[in-house]
Parts: sequence; C-alpha cells; structure tokens
Amino acid sequence: MLELHNVTKRYEQQLVVNDVTLTIESGEIFGLIGQSGAGKSTILRMMNCLEKPTSGEVIVDGRNLASSTARELREARKSIGMIFQHFNLVANKTVYDNVELALVLAHYPKSKRKERVLECLRFVGLEEMHRKYPAQLSGGQKQRVAIARALVNEPKILLCDEPTSSLDPKTTAEILQVLQQINERLGVTIAIVSHEMDVIKRICHRVCVVSKGEIYKIVPIEPLGIASIEDHPQTFVDELLREGV
Repeated sequence: MLELHNVTKRYEQQLVVNDVTLTIESGEIFGLIGQSGAGKSTILRMMNCLEKPTSGEVIVDGRNLASSTARELREARKSIGMIFQHFNLVANKTVYDNVELALVLAHYPKSKRKERVLECLRFVGLEEMHRKYPAQLSGGQKQRVAIARALVNEPKILLCDEPTSSLDPKTTAEILQVLQQINERLGVTIAIVSHEMDVIKRICHRVCVVSKGEIYKIVPIEPLGIASIEDHPQTFVDELLREGV
C-alpha cells in the first residue's frame, strides 16, 4: 500500500532523516513514535511528499510520488488524507465550508458536495454543528471537523501528525475511537505520529520507533492494547516507555 525505500531528507547540510525503509500494509494502523526532533513527523510528511525527499522512493499504490510531476502528485494526494496537531481550519469559514473546501479543490461535482459533506460530518458526529465557526468549537470538535475534511475525498490512506497532543485525555480517547472506526468501517489505512505511548498502544497494529532520523525498531502491538514493544529490552525503547516520550 505505502512504501518508503531508502528515503533521506536534508535541509542544506543538516541530515534530518537517514535512509529510512518501511512498508505500511493495506488496512493497517501504523504508529511512529520517538523523542522530539527524532524525525518522525518529517517521515510522515514525506509519505505524501508534503516534504519532498532529498533521495529515495515513496511508493503509493505502485506509483513513486517522489519522482511524480506536480500534476501527478495532486492527483495522487486525492487518495491520501491528512490531519494535523493544530487542526488547520479556516477561521472565517463555517464547519460545512471547511469540509467542502477539500471538495472544491478536488473539483468534486458541485451537485454532490452537500450530500458528501453532511455524510462525513455525520460520521464524526458533527452534522448538527455544520453552520458553526471554528471559534465556537472545542478542541475535540475542531479535530473532528479536520477529520471530516480529510475523509471527504474518500482517501485510501490517512496521515495523522500528532492529532491528539493538544487534547485532554477524555477527548483524546474519543478522537482515537473515531480513527479506529475509520479504519474498521471504511477500511482506511492509517499512519499516526505521536509522542504518547498510550496513544500508540491503544489503536496501532505496529509501531516504528524513530531515533535521530533513523528507524530504531518496528514491532507489533498485541491485542487489548498490550504492547509487545515492552518485551524488547533495548535501552532506547525502555527510555521511551519510562519517560512516556
């Protein structure tokens, strides 16, 4: 479904990501965890070439996004949704308009937009709030709008960059439940970056531990939220678990 082959990212002389290779399977929830500055968000953003790799390949459904033209990349991104830590909503647009904006940019048929927007808002439990503005919403509600916007073009893959880091524990649990429903009911493959081990343990099938721009370890997560990562005694993994990163 999604593969990175020997992906490296440099900013001038600074090496941020070094020779990363990984595969995310179709239907999987794949986590990336590591300390601040480890490179995990950069890796995620290279999955849709929001950050262009300095070298290496980004393969999505058999297509190398890293070597795609701008037009090809725009087309490919229609199947890759993304949500961010700070929601990235347009303040002067309603909930409805924020979600519809993704359809406008994708040239979705105008006659079908309303039905699709309301369908996605219904999925995240916000259909009745479609006329409200972001300033009238809680943090959790804003993130639900961002999720609806990411879903509206029916993506196969959803990239989540620290989607719960600014939310309280109760709201975090609600957002993670929505992501699980997206995975289970819609069959969307999810990659999620977090510095919180509890988030990774709760919903991911596998977790990639990132350290200094490289993959330290990829391990499975056992059912019922018990992470088999705890069975690996390596120093860095122990440090992650002990400090909660």
